[in-house]
Amino acid sequence: MKTSEIIVGLDIGTTKIAVIVGRKNEFGKIEILGHGKVPSIGVKRGVVSNIENTVQSIKDAIQEAAQKSGVDIRYVNVGIAGQHIKSLQHHGSTIRKDSETEISQDEIDNLINSMFNLNMNPGEEIIEVIAQEFSLDGEHVVKSPKGMMGSSLEANFHIIVGQTAAAKNIYKCVRKAGLEVVDLILEPIASAEAVLSEEEKEAGVVLVDIGGGTSDIAIFHEGIIRHTAVVPLGGDIITEDVKEGCSIIKKHAEELKVKFGSALASENREEEIVSIPGLRGRPPKEISIRNLANIIQARMEEIIEYIYFEIKNSGYEKKLIGGIVLTGGGAQMKHIAQLTEFKTGMDTRIGYPNEHLASEVAEEMASPMYATGIGLVVVGIERYEKEKEKMKPLVAEESPEIPEKETKQKKVKEKKVKVRDPEKEGKKFTDSFIEKIQKWFEEENE
Repeated sequence: MKTSEIIVGLDIGTTKIAVIVGRKNEFGKIEILGHGKVPSIGVKRGVVSNIENTVQSIKDAIQEAAQKSGVDIRYVNVGIAGQHIKSLQHHGSTIRKDSETEISQDEIDNLINSMFNLNMNPGEEIIEVIAQEFSLDGEHVVKSPKGMMGSSLEANFHIIVGQTAAAKNIYKCVRKAGLEVVDLILEPIASAEAVLSEEEKEAGVVLVDIGGGTSDIAIFHEGIIRHTAVVPLGGDIITEDVKEGCSIIKKHAEELKVKFGSALASENREEEIVSIPGLRGRPPKEISIRNLANIIQARMEEIIEYIYFEIKNSGYEKKLIGGIVLTGGGAQMKHIAQLTEFKTGMDTRIGYPNEHLASEVAEEMASPMYATGIGLVVVGIERYEKEKEKMKPLVAEESPEIPEKETKQKKVKEKKVKVRDPEKEGKKFTDSFIEKIQKWFEEENE
């Protein structure tokens, strides 16, 4: 196996904006060439609230990642999340003209793409369509009916819906930062790719990515994504609670939470005290670590209750042998796994994105806070390789001789043009959505 093309993941979060530059090495592991992380100014609960501030933060993160990696970054895989994201299940079917011929990938793609034509509420758009199970002439087919024969092809779909304006603003920020969007990827799916094993997905598992503004949920069973949801609560609201409860400024509240915070008050002793510097000559303020943990535990219990409600609402509560996997910056809170187990009765572990990382990668990259960014690179590489396979006949037909030393950016640009030719290859899941946003963006400029 040769090293893959360089892929860039852009995680636009509420607390931070992270850029991960990576590629797959010859051993199939992700090699991180560089990364950038800056505070996110202009994003609230996963939704862009200030275009100019968000654009500047993206530029700063990109510049840092470009300096560390030595890569000229122009194309990015962008994560999309936020409280506006919701999911629904839908059943689709098609009657084949010739039941004696084998089912082609184009027929499967056409059935999937037909789901983008569903009527949504005003201001909503379908972001992604994920095929779950197929049926052929009423008989269940596990994953793909390609190569089989039959007259009626049916499938169950997991459809992810988001607000058009929110997605459009993300796209606009990326464009204003001088970048091009290769793919919009749902963040909980990216995080799941970074921290979950195939065995866990098969057994049944809940992925919970606790970010600054939201907590993203993805439920898998029998290797298939069954449910996604976004809880509009995250680490920021805990910081606000600490700020109000301890009567201190937000900066000190965040530092207290990160350095001394615990999700279980009973694990802290009464006599443990931390001193906070006073403002402008005022005397220092003493805060009990036990009281701090009480504040954090109360809010964490509320967040866990929301998460557990989504798990029960999915209908898979009793089928999740793999339990719960917590990741994201909020998963670094001490004793959070124990509190989650206590409140839900489900096995819980912290998910680290180190399973896919090469051994020489810096230790800090294995932190749960980078799970989404690394997941965007993992998903980006997977989708790029699939598209490359589709491109082979096209390249052989149109470009018999391709120079060996071709720049990476040129390859990515050429890939985009060829992949998004519906007559020759069929549209990819997110292409129609991205093309709509591109059209809107061009109309605005006019």
